[in-house]
Parts: sequence; structure tokens; C-alpha cells
Amino acid sequence: MRYQHITLEEKTAIEELSKLASAIVKEHYDPILGSEQNDYMIEKFQSVKALTEQLEHGYQYYMVYHKEQEKAGFLAFYKRNQELYLSKLYLKRECRGKGLSKDMLEFVRAQAKHMGVSTISLNVNKYNPSIAAYEKLGFERTGEEKNPIGNGYFMDDYVYSLKV
Repeated sequence: MRYQHITLEEKTAIEELSKLASAIVKEHYDPILGSEQNDYMIEKFQSVKALTEQLEHGYQYYMVYHKEQEKAGFLAFYKRNQELYLSKLYLKRECRGKGLSKDMLEFVRAQAKHMGVSTISLNVNKYNPSIAAYEKLGFERTGEEKNPIGNGYFMDDYVYSLKV
């Protein structure tokens, strides 16, 4: 697998990331959230403008390639207090169930060690079938949160953490 770090200067890469992220999130979350809420969230979190703002605020984004050239997914994280917050870890449907998320997590673990933190945390929607994958990777549920995101919508999540 190959990880391409996306920077603010790479406008074309940000556009490609937005397109890939929007497609993956649309396919994965429409059945969970409904298309109206999901479209709102895609615009809020996966648009070129949103990704650019996140990069400006310290998010680290990576495009993930399988078999060197095939775009398989993406991930994003940032240092928050004394932990690495894993904001996004997504794979295209046809790339799921092949052990790629394990490799992606090992990449994130290495980044956490490099940052000098000992915990990786994340939020996952309570109705997301990917919960089982996170638990299989060793994440433990540590809480739950319901956060407003505007337009009358909420992110209704479980909080998970993993010791590095």
C-alpha cells in the first residue's frame, strides 16, 4: 500500500480527495443517515472548501493506494491534546474486507508514535456496520456523544480508543 500525504499547496490532489471522499461517504452513509443529511454532511466535511479548512487547522490527510496505483480510500487525523484523533478512515466498497484497514491502522499507529502520543481515538456513528471492524482492530468503546452539526442534524456516535 502507498500513502500520499495531501498538502494545502496541492489543489488538484485536494479536488481528487474531495471527489473520492464524497463518493465513498455517499455510498456508505446514505443507507444509515438518509441522503438529505448525508449530502449536508458531505458538503460540510468533504467539499474542497471543507478539506482546505481542515488542512489549514492541522489535519493530516492521506490518499491510500492499493496495488500502488488504485485509489482505495483515504484517512485523516490530527493531534488533539495528548492523543491522535482519527477523524476519517474510509475504503471504497470493493476494497473492504481485504485487510487493508489493518494496514491503514498500522500507518496511523506509526504516525501516533512519531507524534509522541500513546492513544488513538475516534468517533463512529452508532448505526455504522464498521463498528465491528474497529473492534476487530482492537479499539474499545469508551463513551458516546451526540453533537449538533447544524441544520437540525446531529452526529450520534460512539467514542472508541486504542492504546498505541
